[in-house]
Order: sequence, then C-alpha cells, then structure tokens
Amino acid sequence: MIQLFFSATQYAAATVTAALRAGQFGPRAAHRRILVVSNTAPVPEVGTPLDRMAGFEKLRPEFDEVRSWNEFISPHHPAGWSPRAQDTRLWEKAVRLAWDLGDEPVEIACESIQANPSRAVADIFADSPVHVYADGLMSYGPTRNRIPLPLSSRIVRVLHLDLVPGLRPMLLSEYGVEPEPVPNEAITAVLAELGEDGADILAERLPADDPPTAVLLGQYLSAIDLITQDEEEHLHLRMLRAAARAGHRSVLFKPHPSAPAVYNRSLETAADELGVRLSVLSDPVLAETVFARLRPKLVIGCFSTGLMTAAAFYGIPVARVGTDLLLERITPYENSNRVPLTVIDAALPDAERDQVGEPLELAGLADRLAPLVRAVGYCMQARKHHRLRDETAAWLTAHLAEYPQYFKRRRLTSLRLPGGSPVRAQALRRNPTVRRVVRRVRAARS
Repeated sequence: MIQLFFSATQYAAATVTAALRAGQFGPRAAHRRILVVSNTAPVPEVGTPLDRMAGFEKLRPEFDEVRSWNEFISPHHPAGWSPRAQDTRLWEKAVRLAWDLGDEPVEIACESIQANPSRAVADIFADSPVHVYADGLMSYGPTRNRIPLPLSSRIVRVLHLDLVPGLRPMLLSEYGVEPEPVPNEAITAVLAELGEDGADILAERLPADDPPTAVLLGQYLSAIDLITQDEEEHLHLRMLRAAARAGHRSVLFKPHPSAPAVYNRSLETAADELGVRLSVLSDPVLAETVFARLRPKLVIGCFSTGLMTAAAFYGIPVARVGTDLLLERITPYENSNRVPLTVIDAALPDAERDQVGEPLELAGLADRLAPLVRAVGYCMQARKHHRLRDETAAWLTAHLAEYPQYFKRRRLTSLRLPGGSPVRAQALRRNPTVRRVVRRVRAARS
C-alpha cells in the first residue's frame, strides 16, 4: 500500500508525523510512505518550501520519499488548480508515472478536503480512501462546503489534535465520518524535536538571565478581512497593556510572519511608555517552541490555536483580547473562523477585565462548550445538521440570554429559532419561496 501525505505547513507535517509515530497509519514495513509538500502562499516562488525549512530533517525519516506538488503541476498554483472531471484518469496515470507508483493501491492523507490541493488529489485518485487531518480549532466547526457523495463515502476518519479534551469535532460528521484524536504526547514529542533549532534562536535573541514572562500572539487578521490593519495594530496594543496590567514587565511579541513591521514599531513605543521591556520574535520559530523553552507565566492572543496548545499541551495560563470585536465583525455567519472564535471566547478569561494567571481548567470544559458549539454549528450549517434543530432550539430557549454574542438575530429569525424576530404576514407574502409554494398549492387544487 502506498500512502501519500499532503502537507502545506511545518505544523501540518508535524501532525502527520505524530500520527505515524502513534501507529495510526499502520506498520511502517507494510507501507511505502511519500510526503507531498505544497506551498499555497500567493507567491510560492519567493517562499521557503516545507522540505527546506529548518527542522525538517527531524521529520524526514518517517517518509520514504518527498515530492513537491508545486513542481508537479507547475506552472499552475496549488490553491487554484484542479483537474477537469474528464481528465482525472489521465492525471492519475501522470502521477503514477512521475512518482513511480506503478499499479499499487494508494491511500491519501490530506488537510482541508473542501479546498485545493486536497480536493484535486482526491479527485485524481478517485478510488482511494481518504484520511482527513486537522491541526487547529476549525475541526470543531461544521464542514464549510458540501462534499459530493463519491468523495464523502471514501473519507475514512478525521484525525485531529485534542485541544479541548473530550470535545467532539463537527467536521465531516454529517457524512458519518468518525473523529480520532492524535495523542497529545505524540504531537508534543514531535514539536519538541522541531523546536531544537528554534531553541538556539531563542537563546540568541533573548536574555538568559531575565526571559520574558508573557507572550503575545499575533495572527494578522486583517489579511483575511476580519478587521482593518489599524484595528489589528490597536488589538496588539491592547494585548501589551493587558500583560502590563497583569504585572508583567518583560514581554515577548510573536507576530504573524506576514504582518507588517509597523506593528512592531507601535508596540515598541507603547512598551516604552508602560515601562515594559519588549522583545519581538520575527524569526520562523514555532509558538510551541516558545512555550516549551520559555515556560511563560501568561500567553495572550485573540483566537489563535496557539492559545489552546499552550493550555492543553504545556499547562500555561492563557487569556484572550478582542474576541468581542471579532464576534461582531465576522461575516458571513458561515465563516469557518466562527467556531474557533467561539471556543476561545467562551473558554478563556478576558485579559483586560478578568483575573488572569491561573492555568485553564480543562476538566469539564468540553461538557460546558459542547452544547454551545453544536448550537453555533447548527446555525452556521442548518441544512447539513438538521438533526440538531430540536436540541439547538431547546438550548437557545434556556441559555440564549447568557450567550447572546454568539448568535445573530437575523440568523435566528431566518431559521425560525428562539431569539429571532416575529415573522410578519406581510413579509411572508413577499417571500419568493412562500409565493412559489402557494402557487403550487393553488395549481394542485384547480
């Protein structure tokens, strides 16, 4: 059996490696394993491919070969190219010939199955089983797009990180796909290996005698049009002030790799005014390396997955800033970031208002979050999760007053759920769907 593992980021490759070492893809001797790397950045030619990044040599022994999807489909872009339906068999023959796969059976492990290159590969190998893996909080939310039956019936499972222990992912659940967590000890061991090079960078950049006690995580939310650049810059300033409010005088800011340098300069000015020593880590070091090596007393962010890895994997206190703004701005309601945002807002203390500095209580957290996440997920994708309607209506009746920030009145109204506005007869008469139904009824009676 040939196993093709598709990864676009170092973190994704680490997740796959952890699953392999945990035995979740069977014995090594029985499989030929090929890691297929892709770069989905807007201009991949100027980026560093995954297999050339520092630390990749720690992952390489788990695979028999490494191939580049960008090189294979060049000059097409991996995020925008997929084969025409009538050409998939030709492309399968081309892949088998180029990578010397022969006629051996193939199974695929890939990330987001709704988007390319995962969708393209699944279409090319139209008879192969597919394993979907997710390395972030989005696995707890519903599937973004409809998956056609020929593909959904081939999906074996969803491998995910157990960031909220016991919380069941909604991803692909409407197709009966079962989730399977990657053991925490397996992923933390892989991240520790990857972090060995990053530890040297931290040692060079930060004072050994007085390391930062708080870490701020940047996300570059303006790049995905959730807020403006000015608002995101202000969000980082709020994080810094919250850290100072909590008593931290040595702070590390880890910006998003694509964030503009102006963010750093405005933070440095604010740090001087607050009497805080600020270090900015622009080097390509995993957030988990920072957590493991520095063991900060507090991590502050907006709704980064790194907040939950700090809490779940390393037991570090975490806090949020700005989720109220994002909950108000995020559109459309189906936006895949809504569930990660909801989880962080509901689970973590507010760094600007609450007492912070205590480890997150993970025991019982899934029981508290599960009904809320299912209700939000139903409102996002009601047609796919119609079985959750009665549960959602009952939960909203009992708890909407406690959690109004996660639901929009317009969405509740359109779904005829508790908390929505009354539907007026005049509005019903103008509704195109209602008018069509009325015409059909009248035609049937005549």
